[in-house]
Amino acid sequence: MTEGHRVNRGPRAAAENRAALVAAAREVFAERGFDAPMNLISRRAGVGQGSLYRHFPNRESVALAVFGENIAELEELAAAPDATLAAVLAVIVDQLIASIAFIVMLDPADAADPRLAEVSGRVRRLLADKLAQAGAAGTIRRDITIEDLVLVMSMLSGLLRATDAAARPAAGRRAWQLLWRGMGRVPGAEDQN
Repeated sequence: MTEGHRVNRGPRAAAENRAALVAAAREVFAERGFDAPMNLISRRAGVGQGSLYRHFPNRESVALAVFGENIAELEELAAAPDATLAAVLAVIVDQLIASIAFIVMLDPADAADPRLAEVSGRVRRLLADKLAQAGAAGTIRRDITIEDLVLVMSMLSGLLRATDAAARPAAGRRAWQLLWRGMGRVPGAEDQN
């Protein structure tokens, strides 16, 4: 067998190929973002593009497979009665630092796949609940909306995309601290709205 030549192992390799594709997509999305070339995912997984598209017919399908665990983690955290908006957003920030492509789960602006919009809706609903609780507790300005939170996360994602991978954790956490402070409740601010 020559180097680079793959033996087609047929259907018995399907589960292994799928796992390799998800792992490769996680790496590629982390490095290059949601718009990374799909063929880069298949090459990194060591499978052909046909295998990629058999498992994942489009980019959104790959993203859903890659970020399913992230969404489950957020939903589990948000379901805890003592979970705060700050705690949920901190996990989202960590997920963005790990993979700048995660922003598509919050704001799938151009997604053609309705499943992506559904997942985004789930995340937005859990954020809305935590935002209402934070507003009632006075830990965040009352004029902050879900759209503001998504905008802030998009801004953070843009910064992370332009930051060297090694510097992303420190830059991301520092930027998040500044952004969170800006959304915090300012004494007397309610009187000015």
